[in-house]
Amino acid sequence: MIPNQWYPILQTGDLKRDRPTGVRRMGEELVLWRDLDGNLVCQTARCPHKGANIADGRLKGNTVECPYHGFRFNAEGMCKVVPALGSDTRIPASLKLRTYPVREEHGLVWMWWGDQREELPAIELPTELASNPRPYETISWTRPIHYTRYIESLLEFYHVTFVHRDHWTNNIDYTFMYGTARNFWMDGRERYLAANKIVNHKVEVEGTTIRSTFDQCEEANPENSSHFNLIYQAPGLTHVKTGLLEITTWLTPIDDENTLAIMRLYEYPRLRSMVPIKQLRPWVLRASLLMERLVQDPQDVGIMLRQEPKVSERGVNKFIGVDEMNAKYLQMRDRLKAEAAAHKDAPVSEPDNSEAAADDNGAKRNNGRGKRTAESRSRSGSLAEARS
Repeated sequence: MIPNQWYPILQTGDLKRDRPTGVRRMGEELVLWRDLDGNLVCQTARCPHKGANIADGRLKGNTVECPYHGFRFNAEGMCKVVPALGSDTRIPASLKLRTYPVREEHGLVWMWWGDQREELPAIELPTELASNPRPYETISWTRPIHYTRYIESLLEFYHVTFVHRDHWTNNIDYTFMYGTARNFWMDGRERYLAANKIVNHKVEVEGTTIRSTFDQCEEANPENSSHFNLIYQAPGLTHVKTGLLEITTWLTPIDDENTLAIMRLYEYPRLRSMVPIKQLRPWVLRASLLMERLVQDPQDVGIMLRQEPKVSERGVNKFIGVDEMNAKYLQMRDRLKAEAAAHKDAPVSEPDNSEAAADDNGAKRNNGRGKRTAESRSRSGSLAEARS
């Protein structure tokens, strides 16, 4: 895992409205909840008292309540109520949760995993995504795969003709994406399976972004060719654009053995003419994403589950020339981890237990979390009433 990065940990729509949301990310159980102003809070879910998971608790005013003994913690992580001690007892300062900076952008919840800083960097997407005008739909799932192997699988596409050749849904893709009009699109599968050679391969590195372009063609018939544009951005964004297809996938570690995949499919250029009713077009994208989750991705996962070693690192693979993007990714991963270690003031997994550090952490959280969103203004009244 690369420290000092923003990681997308779930879709904004996956947040529960009136109770805590629990997720496991970066090897840690987390709890997310909104205060009465609608500001999002992300904290360690382990209660410091006896280790219960606070995501199983309730929201009480501007606090989250542990389900085991009713201890209540505020947005800064400080314990404010211990029912067993009564209202007049001093609460030990060690009873607190670590609070992580979070932001809500691009329809995702992002958590800062790294050192505490006076000012956190912006969440920036590659220009190809930030300026993309196409409508999109998003889906997410988890797989028992280390994130390095998952990322590798999306940074090259010459495995596709061997892994995805047999299922009928793949044949539909081949027909629409690679078939020719003169053969009534019935030659799509044949054309794609014949195109195995990678040519015109180029890789460029810019900061924490790697871009690769190449053509995948039939050696005996170079005119049978598809052009690919791939993007990797640290720590776990991958993007592919080829023909009608354009997909962004964020891969976030759940722990050392499991990965969250958030996949975003952009509207096909021809979909507006093929499906003139606007309200129906999102359902086409959702159906495509569902097939990806149920068919195509499990085919890749079946291969990755049997890869050895389970974690990809420099030196464990015997790359060929067209794996340059994979190699650059592993080099960048090592570089960013080394840079984070060199500037690390304290272990990211061990919060400072002093009251001063807790207060400072709370003041910095979310880079000014007191600012209300339009959504929080409309919800404040109903939330206050529900949690009273």
